[in-house]
Amino acid sequence: MRPLQRAARCLRWAAPGAVLALGLLALPGPGAGRAEAQSAAASRTEVTDVRFEGNEAFPDDSLARAIVTRDTECTSTVLTPFCWFGADFAKSRAYLQRRELPRDLLRLRIWYQRRGFRETQVDTATTVADDGSVQVTFHIDEGRPVVVDSIVFFGAEDFEGTDLLDDLPLRRGDRLSTLRLDATRDTIVHRLANRGYAHAEALRSWFIPTDSYDAEVTYDIAPGVRARYGHVSVEGNEQLSDITVLRTLQFRAGDTYRESQVQDAQARLFGLEIIRNAQVRPDLEARPDSIIPVEVTVAEGDLRRVRGGAGWTSAECLNVEGRWVHRNFAGGARRLQVRGRVANVLASDFREVLCPQSGDGVFGDPTWLASVELNQPWIFSTRNSLQASIFAERQSLPDVFVREAVGVSLAVTRAIGPRTPLTATYRPELSRLDAAEFYFCTSFLVCRPEDVDALQGANWLAPVGLNFNRTTTNNVLNPSRGYTTLLDVEHAGPWTGSDFRYDRAVAEGSAYTRPAAGGLILAVRGRLGWVGAGAFEDLLGTRDDVPDIVHPQKRFYAGGANSVRGYSQNRLGPRVLTLPPRDVGALLSSEGAGCLPLDVILLECDATGVDEDLFLPRPTGGVGVVEGNVEFRLPVGSGIQLAWFADFGRIWQGGDIRSPGFDVTPGAGFRYMSPIGPLRLDLAYRFRGGQRLQVVTNQIRPFDPSLDDPADRLTVDGTAIPYVRLEDLAVLRPLVLYGDSPAGSLSRFQLHLSLGQAF
Repeated sequence: MRPLQRAARCLRWAAPGAVLALGLLALPGPGAGRAEAQSAAASRTEVTDVRFEGNEAFPDDSLARAIVTRDTECTSTVLTPFCWFGADFAKSRAYLQRRELPRDLLRLRIWYQRRGFRETQVDTATTVADDGSVQVTFHIDEGRPVVVDSIVFFGAEDFEGTDLLDDLPLRRGDRLSTLRLDATRDTIVHRLANRGYAHAEALRSWFIPTDSYDAEVTYDIAPGVRARYGHVSVEGNEQLSDITVLRTLQFRAGDTYRESQVQDAQARLFGLEIIRNAQVRPDLEARPDSIIPVEVTVAEGDLRRVRGGAGWTSAECLNVEGRWVHRNFAGGARRLQVRGRVANVLASDFREVLCPQSGDGVFGDPTWLASVELNQPWIFSTRNSLQASIFAERQSLPDVFVREAVGVSLAVTRAIGPRTPLTATYRPELSRLDAAEFYFCTSFLVCRPEDVDALQGANWLAPVGLNFNRTTTNNVLNPSRGYTTLLDVEHAGPWTGSDFRYDRAVAEGSAYTRPAAGGLILAVRGRLGWVGAGAFEDLLGTRDDVPDIVHPQKRFYAGGANSVRGYSQNRLGPRVLTLPPRDVGALLSSEGAGCLPLDVILLECDATGVDEDLFLPRPTGGVGVVEGNVEFRLPVGSGIQLAWFADFGRIWQGGDIRSPGFDVTPGAGFRYMSPIGPLRLDLAYRFRGGQRLQVVTNQIRPFDPSLDDPADRLTVDGTAIPYVRLEDLAVLRPLVLYGDSPAGSLSRFQLHLSLGQAF
């Protein structure tokens, strides 16, 4: 039986829906509702509670959005304490609109009917309290839903073996929801439009036998003729040439028409910064209908732009940035940018108060970046783009190293799919390290000053890399569904012009979903990384044993606001305790460890008695990392989210990566959705107490009157002793227990304040 013949037999089930729909047409518009609300407010009949009883298939909050009647609620989670005490300014009061109650019954019946419940009955009752306020209760008898017993597709014979009918919104066994019926029809039409069938249609119908709750659903599919793009016209461009706009579209006259291409073309035009508005309009009414002309209209912005800004973070204190951009340099929508940035400003003055993660000493000095960047939006193909830059910078990883570098960066990106770029990079830079001597000594036992100087001196770091990235999230700043994947691999060796030799791979992914009703979001993230190094014999020719050395910039670090939140920045993983040169005498002090000078020289000094505050813990990073985060995010008010999370991770210095020992840090957080992104406050707890760490300090030797200045002698308890400090580093034994604290103490908690979601 064809769909049109079956349609008549659907009237017994369709009639109630038609009656209800006609009833809704008689309902007043929003303006009338507001007028009645104002009248109700004058009568002061407040609604303190709205309840639903008998609903099993759908939660209360979904039903509440289908009706007009509301109850008094707190305007914001932040103001909840004031609401407890009855403060009027903190509440959004709701008043009873008696004429809306029977209409709400009708709204609920229609709401249920559209979701497969054709026999739902709804009643209401009001309970008046002593103070005159009312409680409204909706009693719902859902009835038995109609279920899809079969789905038949006519007209799809030519598409067998394709994915046209795969994973459709409506499936056998689902409730007969008109929402899913329409979504399935639209999905089929969109898929056909992306195969060139611009005028495809799909008619839906269903049949329910008498005294049955099983529906037979039918779709009549008419693909129509396959279409191609016709003439593509461009209007509104003044600075950009027609050729530049047409190249950006990624389709041309004669190509098979695809609806998704039209949408992507508009997004690509917006990607050209000089364009502030763009429309790509196919003429679907053109004749013949197998040829579809396209009209492109653009509106251009300023050719040049100057921007500046300043900010304050806990990691960089005051940072200032300025940019000058030419958005059509030498034509072709090329983008030329001159950028300058200075950070760590005022770090020495405010480190203890407002920016505790900025570093101390040389790590607290200003960092900076100056660069000239050129972006070519197409190269060899409209799917390819080129980014090239020249840069000079001074950057620091607090308490690990300071790096000064000059170099170039080249990147070619190809769009291999929607929101799926593949990028090949080459970044040669001549860099010099500072404050990394402890890193080289403890990680690779390179402690002699001449060897450390060679590693910290001007060396080439020149990796080639390949980066794959895919993003399907529905929101950049605060996603609630979708996923992201990242795979990044690098190699550096003699053939790339690099003094440091290594291979490095990182895989990272995150996913977002709503596991239940009520707006709850589940977000998960995982990260896995490995790096392997080669020998550094060219610069360490004085050694018999040439170690494999990983540049500290390429090792892995963990801990921080976007990592394992039970730790401060980079504090999860291998660390050493350093004793500043001025405090070497503490090893010999009677109030400290009380070691003999010979104990220090022979590396047998037990430093466990040294005041813990004199030590500076320094991360050394590792060659492997595993990190993971699980977070539940719950909206609780306008622009407010609460979060509960558990982070875990481990850094491997070397050896067997399968060994146990993950750190797990649970916690809770608060987010405020500001115009510039979520402002985030997280508090996490770490179970691990103290760690036994190596102590690294400067070596000493006896004072030589013929070589040394008496003023250079070490001072112990205010008295000079006949020993002087050397530049050579010394790694002491035994290990020292550092940071030990009882379970539940405040030192086990870590607070993070940052901008943006953790992932």
